[in-house]
Amino acid sequence: MPTLQAPRPAGLLPLLRGRVRPYAGPTALLTACQLVQALGMLYLPTLNADIVDRGIAAGDTGHILDRGALMLAATLVQAAFAACAVYLGAKVSMGIGRDLRAALFERVQGFSAREMDLFGAPSLITRTTNDVQQIQNLVFIALTLMLTAPIIGAGGIVLALRQDVPLSGVLLAAIPALVAAVGLIIARMVAPSRLMQDRIDEVNRVLREQITGIRVIRAFVRDAHEHRRFAAANTDLMEVALRLGRMQAYFGATVTLIAGLASVAVVALGGPRIIGGEMQTGALLAFLAYLGQILMAVMMAMTVFVLLPRAKVSAGRITEVLDTEPTLTAPAAPAAAPPRAPRPGRLDVRGVSFGYPGAEEPVLRGVDLIARPGQTTAVVGATGSGKTTLVKLIARLLEADTGTIALDGADVRGLDRRTLASAVALVPQRAHLFSGTIASNLRYGDPGATDAQLWRALETARARAFVEALPEGLDTPVGQGGSTVSGGQRQRLAIARALLARPGIYLFDDAFSALDTATDAAVRAALDAEIGGAARVVVAQRVSTVRTADRIAVLEAGRIEAVGTHEELLAASPVYAEIVDSQNTTEEER
Repeated sequence: MPTLQAPRPAGLLPLLRGRVRPYAGPTALLTACQLVQALGMLYLPTLNADIVDRGIAAGDTGHILDRGALMLAATLVQAAFAACAVYLGAKVSMGIGRDLRAALFERVQGFSAREMDLFGAPSLITRTTNDVQQIQNLVFIALTLMLTAPIIGAGGIVLALRQDVPLSGVLLAAIPALVAAVGLIIARMVAPSRLMQDRIDEVNRVLREQITGIRVIRAFVRDAHEHRRFAAANTDLMEVALRLGRMQAYFGATVTLIAGLASVAVVALGGPRIIGGEMQTGALLAFLAYLGQILMAVMMAMTVFVLLPRAKVSAGRITEVLDTEPTLTAPAAPAAAPPRAPRPGRLDVRGVSFGYPGAEEPVLRGVDLIARPGQTTAVVGATGSGKTTLVKLIARLLEADTGTIALDGADVRGLDRRTLASAVALVPQRAHLFSGTIASNLRYGDPGATDAQLWRALETARARAFVEALPEGLDTPVGQGGSTVSGGQRQRLAIARALLARPGIYLFDDAFSALDTATDAAVRAALDAEIGGAARVVVAQRVSTVRTADRIAVLEAGRIEAVGTHEELLAASPVYAEIVDSQNTTEEER
């Protein structure tokens, strides 16, 4: 039995490398804007020192106004280019986030039930939203701060040395101390960052279960229990977030402390030199400004590194999904669509076995099944015997481990998804409707269907009466998952949707379970009249649903125990006879 494991997470740079290339133009323009902005920032302290030493000290008002106007122009230019850089950084980061979400969505669309079970829906939602957001934030901060930091840092050091070399000894102590302290904090943020994403997964999982299971919760008055369950998950998330928050607070406090101590040291060393005439006041003010800029540049670079641990974790989680190859792969050279005339809808299942990853025993073992045009093939069996799994294999929602499944003589593994969908229509056990209208849901079967065709399909599914009774008819809004209609109505709408697809084979996976006996019989009679020439595979629990089938296959522990008509199986199959007896079937029904 094949096993399925997520690939090892890759790094952040491999994930971003190919996705930054489409934005090379905006990134280059952003770099130019950052360069102009940084030069403007570096020029301001020098102008300020010149105003103090040659304007204020000398009482030269003209020089003050001249240099003041130059400072104002430099400030305006810096602000304009900074705004441009932020705009471009936001555009690039949002574009990369959009591309990552699109890539994740496309990959998940190709997943089978195996991959969905591997990751789980809550985790996939978190990876597509919160994890992508972490990457987005890092890219934005890196583009708007990380590019500026080296320019300001290097330029500030050079200009500070021009103001006064002896005071630069303060930089030799302050910068390494700042880097070492912040680096230690960042190293301790890696483990909580990974735990943070796991805690978000857990909150999403609990919340999703509570939303989808709200009726069960209320029916069994389990509100208090669910409150405690969500509170526990929420508290775990809060505790991890507080740990990260405290570390970020240490980061800010450490930068402020070291910057303050460095400024005090500069004043303490520079003050006596000004009094002694060895240094001008403007030079000291400029040195303090450059010191602030240098430490700010270090802080800006460290800000990126603060976000880096969580972004690296998110990048690994995203890469796990993107690098997971679906077990349902599209054929390299899809076979031509099988001919539909004069005998459409022939299904042949030969020696099919299937097992879920991690299961001790396979669900299906050596299953053979046929369905022919104009005939109904029923599949019955105890709960857990593999009926739904068999239907999923026929529709290629899962891939068989061994054996073949052929439609009109063509192996399903050689057909592309569109060809397969045109050949097989599945009405699943849990009929799912999408948010929208009744008409939009029905047109999933045929996007070009007219209203007349929709009404005909509804008539066949015995759903026309309740749809006509609705105030807006076909335009009636449908809640997510079909929450605004009953279970029986949802099943009939799903049957109507399948009818619009007009395939050669219909798969009804316990699709009549929510219908009462009379409606069940009426729907099946209408289906016989409407799609009598197509092959039908019906999975059902009720014997009354399958007793008139042309062929009934009895599944027992993953194997076909017997095949025959209702009467033949009553005489030859103990398993089928037990199923009939368990439903209190009367002798007259036999």
